[in-house]
Amino acid sequence: MEERALREAESLEVQRADLGRRQQALEDRRRNLDQQAEELKGAKRVQRRELERISGLSAAQAKQLLVADVETEARHRAALRLQEIEEQTRREAERRARNILSVAMQRLAARHASDTTTRLIELPSDEMKGRIIGRDGRNIRALEKLTGVDVIIDETPSAVMLSSFDGVRREIARLTLERMIADGRINPALVEESYALAKAEIGERTVQEGERAALDARVDGLDPELVALLGQLQFRTSYGQNVLDHLVECSQLAGLVAAELDASDATARRAALLHDIGKAVTHEIEGPHAQVGARIARRHGEPESVTHAIEAHHNEVEPRTVEAVIVQIADALSGARPGARGDSLEEYVERLRGLEEIASRHEAVERVYAMRAGREIRVIVDPGAVDDERAALLSHEIAAAIEKEMEYPGQIRITVIRESRTTSYAS
Repeated sequence: MEERALREAESLEVQRADLGRRQQALEDRRRNLDQQAEELKGAKRVQRRELERISGLSAAQAKQLLVADVETEARHRAALRLQEIEEQTRREAERRARNILSVAMQRLAARHASDTTTRLIELPSDEMKGRIIGRDGRNIRALEKLTGVDVIIDETPSAVMLSSFDGVRREIARLTLERMIADGRINPALVEESYALAKAEIGERTVQEGERAALDARVDGLDPELVALLGQLQFRTSYGQNVLDHLVECSQLAGLVAAELDASDATARRAALLHDIGKAVTHEIEGPHAQVGARIARRHGEPESVTHAIEAHHNEVEPRTVEAVIVQIADALSGARPGARGDSLEEYVERLRGLEEIASRHEAVERVYAMRAGREIRVIVDPGAVDDERAALLSHEIAAAIEKEMEYPGQIRITVIRESRTTSYAS
């Protein structure tokens, strides 16, 4: 037992000595590490001072510069991403808008314009022309004085022409003349009698036409005076397009577009049906027909959402509601579709000449071409005097001038062409 105890004591002594050596080694390693850390800190300080000396920047300034670089890069990436998102949004919006308009147009079947400012009246014989003129022209003078219509008697066999820009007067004159022809007796007294009967008949027809239009447009609850004013527009045209048919067509288009956009279908239909109501009284009240129509609608109890869309449909007032914009869209669609409106050759040529004149007055414009029936203008500029940025600005300036000085249905596209060529010869 004593020998075993001595051996264990020797073993413990050996282990204690080994632990002592290990502890000393660890202590030496710790001191070495501390020394190396101090050396690294010193080297880092020396390196920082050297970097500051070389760059001419302090550590705080370098940090600010680095942060600024990171912010600039982040903003650049954000701007690129935003531009990409905007482009995708624009393409999607255009696709959606084209889809809505195409759906609205293909679901609407409307006739082409065929109204004019004259009316041909067939006569049973050429002998009737003399009776219409009367002794010393008293019959035709009485007819023209009462109706306010020009009665044109020319070489056309068995026919006379009634000419007037006022459709109501022209229709009253037609009924008056047809009554006298059917009666066979034509004299100033009969002219007055037939005129009174025709005027009363037209008054009834205007109410019937207004009620028909409201029914076709699915608009109810209109004031009777508004219905009568609507009926008067049956006898008025705009560029050959019947105004009442235009209003009904606009109301149907507005309803279709409003349904696609989840807007108020009733408000859009009602405002579109009434948006040109001011044209019925523009010869009596001064001012733009949009403003006049809005005042009439307010006077007859129409809601503000409807009256605002009426007064804003030609941008005399900035549109504030979706329905107001829908009325503008419907008005443009109805007026711009093929066959809706017609111009005389003189008006057509004058419009093209006006477009070219407006574009030509700008600086550095060399040539101007009006194309696609006045729907597009191509402006060729001097490439030495106009750079790309100025060309983009010039297109906006020409568009603004056209919007300010001319009236036209639909849109006009302005394209500025800046062509630069360089030619060399090798010999």
